[in-house]
Amino acid sequence: MELNKSNLKKIRGIIVFTAIVIACFWKYDVVFAILKFAFGILFPFILGGAIAFILNVPMNFIERHLFPEKKKEKSKIIRKIARPVSLILVFLFVIGIISLIIFVLAPQLGKTFANLGASIQEFIPKVKMFAEDIFHNNRDVMAWIDGLEFDWNKIMQVGMDFFKTGAGNMLDSTLVMAKNIVNGIATFFIALAFSCYILLQKEKLNIQAKKVLFAFVPKGKAEATLEVLTLTYNTFSNFLTGQCVEAIILGSMFVVTMTILRIPYALLIGIVISFTALIPVFGAFIGCVIGAFLIFIVDPFKAMIFVILFLVLQQIEGNFIYPHVVGNSVGLPSIWVLAAVSIGGKLMGVVGMLVFIPFVSVLYALFREVVYIKLRQQHINPKDIK
Repeated sequence: MELNKSNLKKIRGIIVFTAIVIACFWKYDVVFAILKFAFGILFPFILGGAIAFILNVPMNFIERHLFPEKKKEKSKIIRKIARPVSLILVFLFVIGIISLIIFVLAPQLGKTFANLGASIQEFIPKVKMFAEDIFHNNRDVMAWIDGLEFDWNKIMQVGMDFFKTGAGNMLDSTLVMAKNIVNGIATFFIALAFSCYILLQKEKLNIQAKKVLFAFVPKGKAEATLEVLTLTYNTFSNFLTGQCVEAIILGSMFVVTMTILRIPYALLIGIVISFTALIPVFGAFIGCVIGAFLIFIVDPFKAMIFVILFLVLQQIEGNFIYPHVVGNSVGLPSIWVLAAVSIGGKLMGVVGMLVFIPFVSVLYALFREVVYIKLRQQHINPKDIK
C-alpha cells in the first residue's frame, strides 16, 4: 500500500480507534461511570423526546381533523393557533384521564380490593374443607393446610411497615427521599417543557436536523437515513396507536359484557385486561388468568363463564377488531411477532415486548428491501420465486 497522505490519514484513524477501544476495555468501570453520568444529564431530554413522540400521535389526529388544510390556507390566525390549541386539547385529554382514574376508578377499585379481601377470607376455609376430604390420610399436606391463613389487616400492616421502615432504609433518610422526589419532579417538568417545545417547533427542528445531516453526511447516505427514520417513525406511531385503541376497546367489551352477565369485579378485570392487552400476543391471556382467579374465589361457576366469555371475545377481537384497528401497521409476519415479543421480553421485560415488535418490523422491512434490490441486480423477479 502506498504511503500517501490519504492512506496515512486512514492508518492514523485506525490506530486512534484501536487505542480508544483498548482503553475502554481496560478501564471499563470508568467508561460505565462516564456513560451513567452522561445519561443522567441527558435523561430529562430523552424522556421529553419520548413524551413528545407519544403525544404527537393524538395531537396530529386533532390538528388534522379540527384544522383541515383548506381552513389553514384561508386564515393566518387559524394557521397560528392550530398547533397550540391541538397541544392544549391533548393535555386536557390526559388530565381528564388522570382525573377519571383518581376520582372515579380509584374509589371503586378500593371497594373492589376490600371485597376481595373478604372473599379470600371466606375462600380459605372452603379450600381447607375441600383439601381435607382429599388429603385426610396425608399428615404433611394436612399440616400445611392447617397452617394456611389469610389476614387482610395483617397484610395491610406489613405493607405499611414496609413503607415506614423498608422504604426508609432503602432511601437511607427522609432528606434523601425528599431530594429524590424534588429531583424527580424537576426532571419531569424539564422533560415536559422540552416535549412541548419539540411539538410546537417540530417542523423547524426537522429542517434544522436535515441541514445538519446533509452538511456532514454524503447526499446518498443522508437520503437513505431519512428514509429509515421515516419508516421507523411511521411504524412505531402506527403500532402505538393501534395497540392503545385495541386495548381500550377490548377492556370496554369485558366491562360491558361482565356487567350484563353479573360477573364480579367487572371494572377491575376490565382495567387489568386493558393494560395487559398492550403486551402483544400474551398480554390478554395474562389478564384472563388473573381475572379467572379473582372470580373463582367468589364463584367457581362464574369463573368458568368468564373463561368462555374471554375465549369468545378474544376470537371477536382477533378476527374483526384487531385487523381493522391495528391491521398490518407493523407489516410483520406472525412468526416474527412471536420472536420479537420473546426476545424483547427476555432483554427488557414488558417494555421490550412493546418496543421490539415495531423495531423488528423496521429491520424486516429494510432487510426485505435489500433482498429485493439484490434480486433485481441479478435480473430475478421476486414474484417469480415460489
